[in-house]
Amino acid sequence: MNGRICIIALAMVLLATGSAVASGWNATLDSHPNLPPKFLAVDKKAQEFYVYSQQSPLQLVNRLRCTTGQRDGDKRVTGDLRTPEGVYFVERHLTGGLDYALYGDQAFTLNFPNPVDRLKGKTGYGIWIHGRGKPLVPRDTQGCVALTSPDLHSVQGEITPGLPVAITNTVRVEDDAAISPSEMDRTIDELVGKVQGWATAWENGSDDFFAFYDAKRFSRAQRQPFEAFKKRKKRLFATYPWIRVIPYDIRVLPGPDYWVTYFRQYYRTPTVVSEGIKRLYWQRDDKGRFRIVGREWVRTPTTLDGVYLTESRRDIAAMLEKWRGAWQKADLKGYAKAYAKSATQDERRGRKDIVDHKADVWSRSKPKSVTFSDFSYAIVPEGVQVSFRQDYHARSGYGDSGRKTMILVPEAGSWKIIREDWRAL
Repeated sequence: MNGRICIIALAMVLLATGSAVASGWNATLDSHPNLPPKFLAVDKKAQEFYVYSQQSPLQLVNRLRCTTGQRDGDKRVTGDLRTPEGVYFVERHLTGGLDYALYGDQAFTLNFPNPVDRLKGKTGYGIWIHGRGKPLVPRDTQGCVALTSPDLHSVQGEITPGLPVAITNTVRVEDDAAISPSEMDRTIDELVGKVQGWATAWENGSDDFFAFYDAKRFSRAQRQPFEAFKKRKKRLFATYPWIRVIPYDIRVLPGPDYWVTYFRQYYRTPTVVSEGIKRLYWQRDDKGRFRIVGREWVRTPTTLDGVYLTESRRDIAAMLEKWRGAWQKADLKGYAKAYAKSATQDERRGRKDIVDHKADVWSRSKPKSVTFSDFSYAIVPEGVQVSFRQDYHARSGYGDSGRKTMILVPEAGSWKIIREDWRAL
C-alpha cells in the first residue's frame, strides 16, 4: 500500500511507511488501548524477533536475535528463499521428527499462504518459527524465522495457537501516534460494524450477506467459485427455520494492503451448534469500500453456551416485558408481535388462533394486572426455554396463578414465542 498508514487495532498499530511491494512492508508500532495482551513482530532487516505486551503503553517484553530467509524481499514463489511479509497466525506446535541442527527441538507453524497471499498468486508452504541447533547466522533460512533453541524455549510459553505475528521488512516503535485517534477510531469502527452487519445478514438469510464479499477476489483467494459458496449458503438459509451467528471479541488487524478481522464465532441452528475462530480478510474495492476477499475458520470446542444464554436472557427478558405490558393494557397488536406465525399456545395453533382467543377473552373482561416472577432459562434444541410464575387478575375479579413455560426462537433481530404452555399452581 503506497502512501497509506496502516493501523493494527487490538494488538498493535502498524503504520505502513513505504511500498509493500517495491521496498517491503516497513511498519511502525505504537501503543493503543485496543492492543491485544501480546503479539509477535519480526524485523527482517534488523534480524530481530520481538514479543510485545500492551500494558499502556506498549511494552517490549522480549527482544531476541533471529534469522530469516536467505534473500531479501517478500516471498513470492516456492523455493525463492524469502520470508513472507504480512500478518500471520500461529497454528500448530511441532516437537518431534525435526532435524535439530536446522530446526532445534520445536517449531510453530504459521498460516502461510493466507487468503490474500493466494489472491496475489504467492506459492510456498512450511513457513515456521523454529529453533536452531547450530550457530545463528543472519539470513540463513529457506524462508522461516529461526531463533536459537534456548531463546525459543525462553519465549515458548508466549507462543500460543491463534497468536498474531507481524512479519515486516522493518519495525520501528514510536512514543506518539502517527495518526489521529479520530481517523483510527473511524477505521476500526467501520470494520467492527461491518462484521456485525455481516453476521446479522447471515442470520436473516438475506442477499445483503453476499454483498459483503468481493466475488472475483474471493473466488481466487479461496480457490472455489463464489457462486458455489453462494448456492450452498442459500441452501442452508432455506433449510433452517432460524440461524444465530454471534461474533464475540472482534479484533481488527491490517496487513501491508489488507485488513483482517478475527473473532470467536458462535453458530447455532435447531440442529447444529459450532464454535471457532473466524478470520475475514478485507480489501477496499475500486470505490473504496471494504469487501471480504478471503476467510479462515478454526473450529474449537463449544464453550460459549453460557455467554449465549446470558445475552439471550437479557434480550428475551426485555421482549417478555413488552409482551406483558401489551397484555396488561389489552394491546392486541403489541401482544400479537410476541408470537411466531406458527406458534402454539396450549390447544391453540397458530398466531391468528392465539390472538383471536385473546380478543374474545378481553371483549368480556379486560386485564387488570399481569405479573411474572421466579424466572428460569435453558438452551434447548428448538431455541431458548423460559419458565416463570404468572399471576393474572382481570377487571371482572377473576384471577389465577400458574407456571408458564415457553420456547422462544430468534426472528428478525428479536425473539418470538413458538410454544407456550401453562400449568395451574
